[in-house]
Amino acid sequence: MTMKHFSLFSSFLLAIALAATSHTDAFTRNDFPKEFLFGAATSAYQWEGAVDEDGRTPSVWDTTAHCNNGSVGGDIACDGYHKYKEDVKLMAEMGLEAFRFSISWSRLLPNGRGAINPKGLLFYKNLIKELRSHGIEPHVTLYHYDLPQSLEDEYGGWTNRKIIEDFTAFADICFREFGEDVKLWTTINDATIFAIGSYGQGVNFGHCTTTNGSTGNLYTETYIAGHNMLLAHASVSNLYKLKYKSKQRGSIGLSIFAFGLSPYTNSKDDEIATERAKAFLFGWMLKPLVFGDYPDEMKITLGSRLPVFSAEESEQVKGSSDYIGIIHYMTLYVTNQPSPPIFPLNTNKVFSADVGAYMIPIGNSSSFTFKSTPWGLEGVLEYLKQSYNNPPIYILENGKLMKHDSMLQDTSRLEYIQAYIGAVLNAIKSGSDTRGYFVWSMVDVYEIISEYELSYGMYYVNFSDPGLKRTPKLSASWYTGFLNGAIDVASQDIITQLQQNNFSGSSSV
Repeated sequence: MTMKHFSLFSSFLLAIALAATSHTDAFTRNDFPKEFLFGAATSAYQWEGAVDEDGRTPSVWDTTAHCNNGSVGGDIACDGYHKYKEDVKLMAEMGLEAFRFSISWSRLLPNGRGAINPKGLLFYKNLIKELRSHGIEPHVTLYHYDLPQSLEDEYGGWTNRKIIEDFTAFADICFREFGEDVKLWTTINDATIFAIGSYGQGVNFGHCTTTNGSTGNLYTETYIAGHNMLLAHASVSNLYKLKYKSKQRGSIGLSIFAFGLSPYTNSKDDEIATERAKAFLFGWMLKPLVFGDYPDEMKITLGSRLPVFSAEESEQVKGSSDYIGIIHYMTLYVTNQPSPPIFPLNTNKVFSADVGAYMIPIGNSSSFTFKSTPWGLEGVLEYLKQSYNNPPIYILENGKLMKHDSMLQDTSRLEYIQAYIGAVLNAIKSGSDTRGYFVWSMVDVYEIISEYELSYGMYYVNFSDPGLKRTPKLSASWYTGFLNGAIDVASQDIITQLQQNNFSGSSSV
C-alpha cells in the first residue's frame, strides 16, 4: 500500500470509528483541550546510532552498554541519525503533534565542554527544522543518561558539583542554537530512577568499573547525585529565565519516574510504607522543586547522608520547574514485608532499607511485561494535584513493552495506550493540569534492559535488515486514527476492523 492509500485508508477507518462511538465512555482527540499535545518519544542513544560518526565521542552509556560481553549497545540502534527524515515523515502521516527527543551531549560537545562539533550542531538544527516544517512541536531533553565519558573520567559525573557548571554551559549552547524553535525543554530525564540505578545500584550509565559495579559509596552517592541534579536543573532554569525566556518564551521542566503506588494490603503498616515510598520516589525531587526542601521522612531516615540545601540554594531550586515531566509505565504494590529481590528497586538493598518498604510490580516482573493499570496513572496525577499545588504536567513516556518480533498486530499495546489516554482524560476532568502525553516509542529502539529482544515501538524496525525497514503495527494505525480526531476508546469492533484489513502490515518505509 502506498502512502497515499495509507491516508485514504485512515479516513475509511475514521468513518468506521465514528459509527462505533455510542458507548458511554467514548472519547476522541477533541475531548482534550486544543492546546494539549499528543506525541511520541525517544532518546539520542536509543534512536540515533552513528555513535562514532561525524565527531561524536563516547558517553557513559556507550561504556556501560558494552559492559556485558556480546552486547552491541546502541552503536546502530534504529539509525535515526541517518533516517530522521523518513521517521519525521511517518510522524507527520500519523498526525503526531509533538516529538520528544534528546540531544547527545558528546555529539554536540565532543570534549564535554569547549568547542562545538559543527556536524553535531547541524544534525540537530536539521532535525528541528524537519519537525517544524511538518507542523510537529519539538520537545527537547537535555540529558537522557549520556554524560560524555571524558567528564565521568575527569571527576565522576553527577557525584561532583563540577557537573553543575558543565551542564549549564551545555544547556546555554542548546538554548542559544535551538531555542528559537524549541519551546519545551526537559533538563534531566528520570532524575529519581537515574540516581538510584546509576549511583545506588551502580549498574548503569558509567559505573561498571569494579566487580560490584560501583566506583563509590552506595550509601551516599545516590543522594549526592540527586542533589547535584536538582542544583544543575535550577542553574539551567535560572540561566534560561535570565537570558532567553523573554525572547524565546519557552518552558523548562524536570522529569521523574512516577510509579503508581498502592498498599499491598489494607493494613496500617502497608499504608504507612506506601506513604514512605511516596516521600522517597516523589518527594525527593518534587518537595525541593515546589517547597524548597527535602521531605521530613528523608531527613529523619538518612540524617547526614542526605545533602543540605543552603538558604540560597533552596530559593534557587524552589519554583525552578515550569512543569513536571512524568515517566510512567507501571503500578507497584507497596508493603513493609520483605519480598524476593526480583524488582530493581528491591535489589538495591540500600535504597529499599532507606525507604523501609518493598515494591511488588503488578504483572510479570521477571520479563518486565507489566499489567496494564491505568488507574495507577490517574492516581499519580491526582496525588500530584493534591500534594504539589497542581503543577503543569507532561507525561513524557508511557507505553507497553512486548516481544520484538514480526508480529505487527500488537493489540495489547493498542489497548494499553487507549486505556492510559482515557486515564489522563479522567484526571484532566478532575482538575489535573496535565498538558501532554507522549507514547514511548515512535519506532522500535535500543532498550535499556532488553536491548533488542523486547520493544515499545508503534513501528516495527527490522534490525536484521541493513536498511532497518520500518513497518507500522496495529498500535500505529489506532494512534493515527485517534490523532485525526475520530477514533474513540478502542472498542473490539475497531480492533477487529483494523486486524481484518491488515492495516498494520500494509505500509512501510
